[in-house]
Amino acid sequence: MTTQAARAEVPHAPILLRETVGSIAVLTLNRPAARNSLSEGMIAELHAALNQIGDDKSIRAVVLAANGPAYSAGHDLKELTARRSDADRGRAYFAKVMNACSAMMQAIVHLPKPVVASVQGIATAAGCQLVASCDLAVASEAASFATPGVDIGLFCSTPMVALSRNVPRKQAMEMLLTGEPISAATAKNIGLVNRVVTAGTERDAAIALAQQVALKSAYTVKLGKEAFYRQAEMSLADAYRFAAEVMTENMMARDAEEGIGAFIEKREPKWQDK
Repeated sequence: MTTQAARAEVPHAPILLRETVGSIAVLTLNRPAARNSLSEGMIAELHAALNQIGDDKSIRAVVLAANGPAYSAGHDLKELTARRSDADRGRAYFAKVMNACSAMMQAIVHLPKPVVASVQGIATAAGCQLVASCDLAVASEAASFATPGVDIGLFCSTPMVALSRNVPRKQAMEMLLTGEPISAATAKNIGLVNRVVTAGTERDAAIALAQQVALKSAYTVKLGKEAFYRQAEMSLADAYRFAAEVMTENMMARDAEEGIGAFIEKREPKWQDK
């Protein structure tokens, strides 16, 4: 058997793993040798998985984890650089990848189920953007975060969108302008992550947090998540007007009637997710 034939028989490890823990879907980035960089293929697989999960009523929350020492090093710069030999020096391909990545990040925000990042190592550039795009984030005490594009002449403009919507402006600008990494503790202090846990326990902690949310009415969580992101882009008056409409609609839902009744009657509610 030739070496080439032997290689052909060895199946490639999937770049995105998926498992189900109860009602939680755990998606795991699986390109550890490439520091889980967001290649064109990884972006596409993540987006497809999110779309499938959105339609799966048995899944109530998502955990987004990663294998290896790094959570994600951001875009696959080798893959991008290889297209500089194109006739347009890669412009069309760069635009395609950046837009695909932006659409995938927005798919996390628009998913009608909460997404919890489980960060075990460094998350840089688009990897940091991935964490910021998730609804919740649990980080190992060994994790760190950075937007170091400025160091290589490529400002982290798309990561900036998610980062600046998660942390105060001065802190976001410091990360973007200096490229210096911040610790998990600092990330928690500025609001980039929710919890910092002992190294090695972040995945279980993220699943536990997702399970806590999964106990709620799926209809209420869906309604609330969508409203949260929509009102954040509105003026104060418009946000209150919109939120009042959402609260009114929510009050008419079966699960709100059941939940309020259960609270008054001091019993556990029985959700029907509608």
